[in-house]
Amino acid sequence: MIKQSTLKPENAAFRETVPAGEYFLKVVKTGETVRILDLEGNQAADTLFYNAHNPTERYSAVDTIREQGNVYLTAGSKLMSSENNVMLEITADTCGRHDTLGGACAAESNTTRYALEKKCMHACRDSWLVAVTEHEELGMTKRDITHNINFFMNVPVTADGGLTFADGISDAGKYVELEAKMDVLVMISNCPQLNNPCNGWNPTPIEVLVWS
Repeated sequence: MIKQSTLKPENAAFRETVPAGEYFLKVVKTGETVRILDLEGNQAADTLFYNAHNPTERYSAVDTIREQGNVYLTAGSKLMSSENNVMLEITADTCGRHDTLGGACAAESNTTRYALEKKCMHACRDSWLVAVTEHEELGMTKRDITHNINFFMNVPVTADGGLTFADGISDAGKYVELEAKMDVLVMISNCPQLNNPCNGWNPTPIEVLVWS
């Protein structure tokens, strides 16, 4: 569902551009709104959410899909945690739908889906591993990298229940906004994938804004 935001970028308390292939890490407090902005179009933003005070509680695709009865996320979707608590709610969305089934690219999936020589290409899982390694204070390891959302990514479900990676439905300037219902640690990998059309074969920057 397309829903425009009433928030003005010039009033944001925080904004940062995230280059393609880099990670973003920030705590968004209860009541704050975070916007993920697709600057140039067709750029996937693979995102993990954790309870900022207890990262063993994290975003659950299973619980979110069950509660809303829909495999796609859009305005009005409530993102559920592994403890069945509401973590965030999508309050504005100019893209229309977002994937939470396709998972994140990794050395293993690049090898399986594409070719053996693709194994060492940079992937979202690598970015998250760098993030938790560079932030030891979080007390997190690779075991904490679980369900993610692929904002702006187009992963149609086929008639026989399979998944396909299709051309993106996002465009330059489209965004998704989420209001935090608890203090949430946001961890984004601005996807570097070059082997399928999720990034239009050309990964580009995104921008993250936060309103208090």
